[in-house]
Amino acid sequence: MDGKVALVTGGSRGIGLGIAQRLCESGADVLLVSRKADGLEQAASTLQGLDGNVAWEVGHVARAEDAVRATNTCVEKFGRIDLLVNNAGTNPYMGPLLEINDVLMAKTVEINQSSIIHWAKAAWDAGLSEHGGSILNIASIGGLVPEPGIGWYNATKAAVIHLTSQLSYELAPKVRVNGIAPGLVKTELARAFWESGEERIAQQIPMKRLGVVDDIATSALFLLSDEASWITGQTLVVDGGTTTQSTGGVG
Repeated sequence: MDGKVALVTGGSRGIGLGIAQRLCESGADVLLVSRKADGLEQAASTLQGLDGNVAWEVGHVARAEDAVRATNTCVEKFGRIDLLVNNAGTNPYMGPLLEINDVLMAKTVEINQSSIIHWAKAAWDAGLSEHGGSILNIASIGGLVPEPGIGWYNATKAAVIHLTSQLSYELAPKVRVNGIAPGLVKTELARAFWESGEERIAQQIPMKRLGVVDDIATSALFLLSDEASWITGQTLVVDGGTTTQSTGGVG
């Protein structure tokens, strides 16, 4: 990754920060983007001293103007942009699909789904269209199988999987676009799913453990690198075998 420059949304914690760390360790310069300056500052401090440089920019992924501003900042600070990681996501609603309200539906779509287009366009306009690069979208195995209580979030992640394929078709051969569909990973966003039943859930997973951030970050590093130069339009499932079960889901 020497000489590469990456922008990671949702980069202040969890999977986003884990991917940023892997990129920095491999020599890439990384711009972290999230909504809160204090979280970004703390995250950036954990990456100091690695092979790549790190900077940060406050931005809301649902706003196209923030995408343009952040990608421009990336180019100003590091001279270019080569890699985009669309990691930011939200799940503001748990419950049956028919009981969700319009506000929560719109918020989930804006952050999980529409943002993919905003940030891909901004990165394309900021340099990917000229010199090429790679985009990675973080989806979920929920986009592949039904689950109780989290159907709307999963619908947006199913859209991310399709957008990954569609963008790979439209942006080739300049830009490769791939995705990762994680299973249940021990992050703050997913805490409500694993904190009270980790042991029980782990027993339902063929590999008998929940995922950790590095499981996803290592896969991300491969897909973003030139080692994956003939891979595009694919969403890699990283779930410990969860989706091999007949009912799918996280337990």
